[in-house]
Amino acid sequence: MAAYKPVVVQACPKLGERITQDTLYWRGDKGGESGPAAATPVQIKEFGAVNKIDFSPVPPYNYAVTASSRIHIYGRYSQEPIKTFSRFREAAYGATYRDDGRLLAAGSEDGSVCLLDVGGKAPLRQFEGHTKPVHVVGFLSDKYRIFSGGDDYSSTLWDIASAKEITSYSEHTDYVRCGCASKVNADVFITGSYDHTVKLFDARTKSSVMTIEHGHPVESVLLFPSGGLLVSAGGRYVKVWDVLKGGQLLVSLKNHHKTVTCLCLNSSGQRLLSGSLDRHVKIYSTTSYKVVHSFNYATSILSLALSPEDETIVVGMTNGVLNVKHRKPEEKSENSQKKRQPAYRTYMKGRTYMPKQEDFCVSKPVKRVLRKYDKLLRSFQSSKALDAVLEPAIMVHTPEVTVAVMQELHRRGTLRSALAGRDEKQVNLLLTFVARRVIEPRFTPVLVTVADMITDIYHPVVGQSAVVDKQFLKLKEAIGKEIDYQEELLEVLGMMDTLFATFTKKTDTCLEENKSNGVTEIIETNRSY
Repeated sequence: MAAYKPVVVQACPKLGERITQDTLYWRGDKGGESGPAAATPVQIKEFGAVNKIDFSPVPPYNYAVTASSRIHIYGRYSQEPIKTFSRFREAAYGATYRDDGRLLAAGSEDGSVCLLDVGGKAPLRQFEGHTKPVHVVGFLSDKYRIFSGGDDYSSTLWDIASAKEITSYSEHTDYVRCGCASKVNADVFITGSYDHTVKLFDARTKSSVMTIEHGHPVESVLLFPSGGLLVSAGGRYVKVWDVLKGGQLLVSLKNHHKTVTCLCLNSSGQRLLSGSLDRHVKIYSTTSYKVVHSFNYATSILSLALSPEDETIVVGMTNGVLNVKHRKPEEKSENSQKKRQPAYRTYMKGRTYMPKQEDFCVSKPVKRVLRKYDKLLRSFQSSKALDAVLEPAIMVHTPEVTVAVMQELHRRGTLRSALAGRDEKQVNLLLTFVARRVIEPRFTPVLVTVADMITDIYHPVVGQSAVVDKQFLKLKEAIGKEIDYQEELLEVLGMMDTLFATFTKKTDTCLEENKSNGVTEIIETNRSY
């Protein structure tokens, strides 16, 4: 009896990912998407959605996480908070470090702004003035003033020493939800609002000095270190503006599928990162503004921060999970002795030896491991073999295996019997797979046959199950759409053939004219002689 030959699964080529310097750089994070050195990212569960992450500008680069009514401070490699501020009556928002890393400022749901000492417990100052929740807080670059923005549509400037209000601007017509301060000018700060505008304020004036129309509710704003370029995020758009040219739009990026919620720059300012509700972090080059890399996360992203040395990327999500990825450190052990490896000849010994006539060759038998469906096919259990490849994990991730088994059953002539005698749930599963995959060219020849057999077998029971009827309608719709596409493509192909034929005729006509002109010129030349 001949040995059983396993089912041959059609292998389709896969497009390889383009590996660039950015891919290698960003995949150097521990817990990156792939790579032998990648480790699992650290997952930290917070008490609520993480609305703000901010790294300390000074070593050891701890970061503050604002979630619910708490502010946690984590070390770069700690999974437990090294300090917690929990003296908020209601939710806290937007905790931000001062440039020296010694103070934190945060807003709250009750409309107050708190100034916190990183080394202490109780708030140093509490600024009262907003009538609604304050989501935006930040320090001006002189370190002695704080700006804030709230849901009362106002933006306020505070003096730290006296804990009094310096000035207040009420130019926005909706919630103020983001802001940043200039590193170059100590009097300039920027706020973004749900009224679709970004306003630039100068503390020396009584009103805003520039208004930029973003076009969507503004979720995040970012000022480049030079102070000349401004980035705003809102809706699906990330827009870059030239502040020195009066707010001229330089580029509009639309690479996300849902609302962009956060922005940040890397340490060199050459890469811009954006996080979105579509669960992706996109990394752009600030010279070409093209996406050079992206990360995928489990749920929607609310906040994003990158450590000053690009060593750690921290992402806060709507489900309260904090995702921390660390770059793989470059380990250079100069003093450690390298373990001696066997010589090359050790591995190659005996490779070229040719057996002689008196030698007895011992061959190790190769044990062939069969898949579950191959074992069932070998024992002629057609129906069970089909059931084995209709499991969700196989149908979704390796549909070519399911189709290969169907093709083998059809070759044996047992496909009809394997499809028959199924209940409502199994027929629904079959029709779902066929309706989804029948339009793929590599599967179409086999699945069209399967669809015909299913229709013939279960035609008498149509109308008895609403679930099966719905799947039949989906199958009909999918095939109808594919036929329409094919007809449109044939029409386009006919148009292209006509155009190519026209171009060919014109070329032939031009060649004939050139030839005739050449003959005439030769005759005239001969006559002149």
